[in-house]
Amino acid sequence: MTTELLLGGVVYSPAAPDATAIAVTDGVVVWVGSDDVGRALHPDAHVVDLDGRFVAPGFVDSHVHLTSTGLALAGLTLNDATDRADCLRRVAAFAADTAEGELIWGLGWDDSSWTGSVPDDGRFPTTSEIDAIVGTLPVYLARIDEHSAVASTALRRLVPDLDDAVGYHPEEPLVAEAHHLVRGAARQLVTAAQRTRAQRRALDHAAAHGVVAVHENGGPDISGLDDFLALGALDHPVEVRRYWGQAVQSADHARELLAISHADALAGDLFIDGAIGSHTAWLTEPYHDDPGHTGISYLDYETIRDHIRACTEIGVQAGFHVIGDAATASVVAAFDELASDLGTPALARCAHRIEHAEMVSVDQAGVLARCGVVASMQPLFDAEWGGPGDLYEQRLGAARTAGLNNFAGHAREGLILAFSSDAPVTPIDPWSTIRAAVHHHQPRNAISARGAFAAATRGGWRAAGVNNGLTGTLVPGAPASYAVWEIDDLVVAGSHAGVQRWSTDPRSRVPALPDIAPGAHLPRCVRTIHRGHVLFDDGVVNGDIA
Repeated sequence: MTTELLLGGVVYSPAAPDATAIAVTDGVVVWVGSDDVGRALHPDAHVVDLDGRFVAPGFVDSHVHLTSTGLALAGLTLNDATDRADCLRRVAAFAADTAEGELIWGLGWDDSSWTGSVPDDGRFPTTSEIDAIVGTLPVYLARIDEHSAVASTALRRLVPDLDDAVGYHPEEPLVAEAHHLVRGAARQLVTAAQRTRAQRRALDHAAAHGVVAVHENGGPDISGLDDFLALGALDHPVEVRRYWGQAVQSADHARELLAISHADALAGDLFIDGAIGSHTAWLTEPYHDDPGHTGISYLDYETIRDHIRACTEIGVQAGFHVIGDAATASVVAAFDELASDLGTPALARCAHRIEHAEMVSVDQAGVLARCGVVASMQPLFDAEWGGPGDLYEQRLGAARTAGLNNFAGHAREGLILAFSSDAPVTPIDPWSTIRAAVHHHQPRNAISARGAFAAATRGGWRAAGVNNGLTGTLVPGAPASYAVWEIDDLVVAGSHAGVQRWSTDPRSRVPALPDIAPGAHLPRCVRTIHRGHVLFDDGVVNGDIA
């Protein structure tokens, strides 16, 4: 057996809130405590000097799209485009270095944030505007939420009868079925080698941000089965749990699909609706900026219910992409019916999931909590779009915006939270995610730093159906999955004044976390370990992993 003893730092552990050292033997945490005791108990250990650094459980990103994330990390990203004209300039610059016939896969344009010197600068690019720049190149430019896209004529022509598909428009961004078809055509132009590089790039990036595991959300309309199977065969030390988003009608159907896809579960981005930014989230009342439209429903109630039932019968996770309040009402009603039919213990054993859960009421959160459902949520959505005048308010109005992403309300009702990025929609950046959850635009919807940290660590494992009380923590007996961080300050902060007073009292023995206040320097990862294996190391820690 090989034991490694990390000394001279700060270790985040509920077993020893003032720990400065941790011992790991063969990939398992065997002890946490003080330096002197650690040396006495483990005299033959390989010693690593933390030099004041912070050691904490590794993060889990419970909702990612690895291939598109990897493509975005090395390709055309439009997140910083300031208006339509700027977006088009960036496409032109990228196209100038693109070979004839090669696909341009761009991501991230967000017209809700655009301004300009002329009114047209605040709108999306059109097909004709893209064609004028790229000529015969196939171009796919996904909106930031990836639920609509601008596509060049060359790419559109790869889809027979595209103009008959729901969501088609000759000039405007494609949505719904038309978007899914064009995205599929674009995927076919990504070579197997490009796909592998993109997946590895995304996982390397995650490891460099202290992430030890991710949940891939695949499906027929997102990544395709070839991409999903290739990811399953990829050899990479970051743990990947794969969710396939396709509805089933029966237990036998579920078993067949699991066998074909080799998925861990039939959950993730199984779309009940779309996204607020693309006007495709399914709402009970019309959009504030589009009074004649309530979004799109992809699944009817019976399909939702039958999918949950089938997965429950074989003991596998089911789950759905749920954003709009009408979509939420449908899935909550299905869980409520099945709770009466199958019993809540049968549902809870499966740890079914809903992705995003942006418009879940307090009462609905209570129903989901009773059924043991996990809500995989993205705090950076609020950071990006939840401010005054931002996208949520543009699309929904101020009244509906106030209730979005209610982390505190969900937690009070007992709904299990897991935090994630939905990369490439928002970055894989766990500390920024925690900051966004703590400093919500609506303070009453915010949760404490400890609650947010738990949702980004233990919550991710619970979202994967792992709830053994050890995984996602640094206590004796837990897997040695952790990250080492350079930090400025450690603080203890509660979610409201009463908790704050007790938490900061030394008698509370509450472990401190890095300062994530607005303006504070967020921690920088210097080493990531998963079950004793090195995922990332920038070489600054004095000592080698044995």
